Amino acid sequence: MTLNRNCSLVAAGLLGLGMASSAQAADMRPAPPPPAPVYMPPPFTWTGFYIGGNLGGAWANTTITDSLFGLNFSNGNNGVFVGGGQVGFNYQVGNAVFGVEGDFDWAANNNNSVTGIVGPLGHTFTASANDRWMATVAGRLGYAFDRWLIYVKGGGGWVGANSFTVTDVTAGASVSAGSSNTISGWLVGGGFEWAFVNNWTIRAEYDYFGLSGRSFTVPATFPVLAGDTFTTGSNNIQMATVGINYKFGW
Repeated sequence: MTLNRNCSLVAAGLLGLGMASSAQAADMRPAPPPPAPVYMPPPFTWTGFYIGGNLGGAWANTTITDSLFGLNFSNGNNGVFVGGGQVGFNYQVGNAVFGVEGDFDWAANNNNSVTGIVGPLGHTFTASANDRWMATVAGRLGYAFDRWLIYVKGGGGWVGANSFTVTDVTAGASVSAGSSNTISGWLVGGGFEWAFVNNWTIRAEYDYFGLSGRSFTVPATFPVLAGDTFTTGSNNIQMATVGINYKFGW
């Protein structure tokens, strides 16, 4: 009996020693590696320089009157195709976006030619002061909804206009006010823009361009209207364009 008891004690001790060794070996195993960190992309920002192009239409409204015969010409908002480019810079603070932009657009054809009217001696006359190009510089203020931007703009600019020309259709004679010149004016507008990828955006915009007037006195060599002074008034251009921009990283 004593021998069996001693054997049992020895077996129990060996079993306990084995279990302790197993626990110690388990404690010596290397810990599993930590999970890989998850990197979130930075939030989109409108801050940065951009350059792009635009296409659309323009409607010029010009009224031309004279000083002697009460002639009153109007072009009736003739529409033309326009196209050009823009460059600018935005700076975003919270949801507010501040910016400045310059635009240049060519007019595809004449858009200030006015209809003929009957004047002195029953002759029919036409007048024209056609716009060839438009350049503007404006500040922009917008509100961003992540990748969407709604904005307004305001500033000024210049329009390159052809010579002021009066034509006596009946007599087949015309006279022009010298060479082409540049007219200045003020600009207001607005639109919205969408960044469909990080560096590319598309936009739609409407602008109203109010222009200063100009005058022209018919020289004495021109039949019928010699000495008459023609003046432009209510002179404006409205533009609706769509465009695409490339935004440089910031």
